[in-house]
Amino acid sequence: MKKLDWRFVLIFLLLLASVYILLPTFVKNLPKNVKKLFFVEPIKLGLDLQGGIHVLLEVDTKKAYEADLLSKASQIKDVFTKKNLIFESVRVENEGIVITTPFKEKWDEMEKILTKELFSRVDISRLKEDAVSVSYKLEFDPKIKDQIEQSAVKQALETIRNRIDQFGVTEPIIHTQGKDNIVVELPGIREPKRAIELMGKTAMLEFKLVREDVTPDMISKGDIPPEVELIPEKRVNRETGEIQQYTIAVNREPLITGRLLQDAAVRINNQFNQPYVWMKFNAEGARVFERVTGENVGKRMAVILDGVSYSSPVIRDRIGGGEAVIEGNFDHKEASDLAIVLRAGSLPAPVKVIQNITVGPTLGMDSIKKGLISAIVAFVAVLIFMVIYYKKAGFIAISVLILNLVYLLAVVAAMRATLTLPGIAGIILMIGMGVDSNVLIFERIKEEFGLGKTVRNAIESGFKNAFWTIVDSHITTLITAAILFQFGTGPIKGFAVTLTIGIAINLFTVLVGTKTVYDYLVWNRKITSLSI
Repeated sequence: MKKLDWRFVLIFLLLLASVYILLPTFVKNLPKNVKKLFFVEPIKLGLDLQGGIHVLLEVDTKKAYEADLLSKASQIKDVFTKKNLIFESVRVENEGIVITTPFKEKWDEMEKILTKELFSRVDISRLKEDAVSVSYKLEFDPKIKDQIEQSAVKQALETIRNRIDQFGVTEPIIHTQGKDNIVVELPGIREPKRAIELMGKTAMLEFKLVREDVTPDMISKGDIPPEVELIPEKRVNRETGEIQQYTIAVNREPLITGRLLQDAAVRINNQFNQPYVWMKFNAEGARVFERVTGENVGKRMAVILDGVSYSSPVIRDRIGGGEAVIEGNFDHKEASDLAIVLRAGSLPAPVKVIQNITVGPTLGMDSIKKGLISAIVAFVAVLIFMVIYYKKAGFIAISVLILNLVYLLAVVAAMRATLTLPGIAGIILMIGMGVDSNVLIFERIKEEFGLGKTVRNAIESGFKNAFWTIVDSHITTLITAAILFQFGTGPIKGFAVTLTIGIAINLFTVLVGTKTVYDYLVWNRKITSLSI
């Protein structure tokens, strides 16, 4: 029996470890002192089991490309200004950049800078020419556009993931779907509306100069210079608390953006007892902020978030230290959410909610009950069949099957995988596969008994002849599970995970566990007949 000791010890140790791992899942009200002894958390339930929200977001990738073109246009202006090359305008138009200059003879020098210094792959064509000026259009390689759009979706995914992590949702499922869609599943969320607003907020922070020279009369006539845009500004009446909205004119080109932001937090205004958002720029941002405030002393600077100005104070002096604030009629939640999105970074392009499904906890509990009932019914049906058809050998198979389930749930908990309804379906399928493996072995043993072999020889031959059949069937199922995991989405992946884990455990429990029991009966109990 010595040669069997290591298998019994291994099975027993794995069972103890499984019970230890599963205890926090099945014993809900463990004392805090006892909880500290466990390094694993209870099994996490998926969206379909504990309720939550399923949101499908669409990234406006065209806006991302437009933002990249605006950045390139700003870069062109800076370089031309530094080299004293006079231009009339540099503007984004029809997925390209149009440059207009009154000095035609300087174009060759401009073109050399564009193609040699700034951009490696760009097509330049003459758009129009008159007696006063000449206009050229810059068009970029379509591959660059595709790269920018793909990058925008990836960046949006990571930004949303960071926001959700800071919001405090455990086990979120976030992944891309198709070319420009993002799927977000948040199980157990208690404030779905707030979470959706948090995900979809672009959080584009900009500081722009207010154009005092653009009068209300010019605005009413629509006589607005091309480098100026009109935006709404929210102002709070401190006496009544009423929010009033005005229209102000600002430069299209920002002085500084939230790209250089390092931190953001909620603070309280001691004078008005009102929350506001404090911001701190990184080292580069602090230098830029100090420079632009120093260059524009006496002018108004608008603090703009997602196209809305929250304040436009006059710059009294150069501002060092790289700190700024956003004040508005915020409550603490609004200020907190704003700080979260600013810390996590702005989205590279606007996102739109195109599907929003809320799964209530009642539906989740109903799914759990039905899943458990189906698992119990399947197990009882298998138990009855095995006991009636295979007698005492059927009891052994059922005992090993219970061990199989305990091991499977323990591995799911240890991996911190999320258990979903398809995952439960995978567990039920593994019950069938475990029984099927035992049936193969039992039928082989019965065949050996028919040839007149002894119990010991029949068991050895039965396991030996069924071994490769069982392994082959499990490997083909494992290939299917791998394909489902690679190409499937959330629910299908949950099914594939439990199926893969179950395959590995089933091989161990059937080929090692069941064989160990029979070896014990043959070598220690020295049985001379087998009830099969």
